[in-house]
Amino acid sequence: MASRSPSPRSDAEAATGLGLLYALGAYALWGVLPLYFLVLAPAGPVEIVAWRVLFSLVFCAILLTMTRSWRSVPPVFRSPRTALLTALASVLIAVNWLVYVLAAFSGHVVEAALGYFINPVVTIFLGVLVLRERLRPMQWASIGVSLVAIVVLAVGYGSVPWIALALAFSFGLYGLLKNRLGGTVDAVTGLTVETAWLAVPAAITVAVLAGTTGIAFGSALPVSLLLAAAGIVTAVPLLFFAGAARRLPLTLLGFMQYLAPITQLIIGVAVLGEPMPLERWIGFGLVWLALAILSTDALRRNRAARTERALEPAEPI
Repeated sequence: MASRSPSPRSDAEAATGLGLLYALGAYALWGVLPLYFLVLAPAGPVEIVAWRVLFSLVFCAILLTMTRSWRSVPPVFRSPRTALLTALASVLIAVNWLVYVLAAFSGHVVEAALGYFINPVVTIFLGVLVLRERLRPMQWASIGVSLVAIVVLAVGYGSVPWIALALAFSFGLYGLLKNRLGGTVDAVTGLTVETAWLAVPAAITVAVLAGTTGIAFGSALPVSLLLAAAGIVTAVPLLFFAGAARRLPLTLLGFMQYLAPITQLIIGVAVLGEPMPLERWIGFGLVWLALAILSTDALRRNRAARTERALEPAEPI
């Protein structure tokens, strides 16, 4: 008896299931990064970021060699526009990495989580500011509620939450540049080129630290291995995310992105014992309200688009 071939529906369900696993893996790894950085002590934030750049480049080079994909790298440098965009992206991701590690070391993991909670709103704001996009009323409402939340949090902190804003805007601008690149540069090639731009400054940083304050790499085997693993820790969730993005609807992926800051918030409060007074809960509550408004608008928009497509007359055969 001939075996049945898999139906298109079962293939789609399998792809969705695999996409969910990839997304969970990516956001879980991003969520626990603060704990990973803290176990790298006595390495400081600057040294950690420098090694993260260098070992990410090494890991990406290994991946490109194993997949025989080096041919995707030269076209990036042959296009002045693409080369410039990747260079700017490398600066933004370096800022994001450094601020994030500083947040973990200075006891501001909760504020770092806030940065990634408000990132979707910041992305929309940048779309208006830079791309001159027109917003729907609910999107404006989400931005307004987020601004109120930042004011409330600033009063609670006693200062502007600079770490959260730096993370949100650096990653938002990074995403904007990635959007401008379109589909011309895949995830591994993009990370390879970005870390290649940063490799010389990172190597100089390590050399300067070695000649002045000293470096943790090489001082003890466990720390050295963990620092070397920074390349894997950086690249693997990015690859998981790329796999998820190819298999899941953007609306579902958008909802799942909140798993990382939720994990960071739990780690900051429950594991690291960071304070969470009432005004901070109120501020976070307002941020979550803004995200709920944004998500509701996205769902309504997506449902309306599906209905519109369903009502379109079929093309004649």
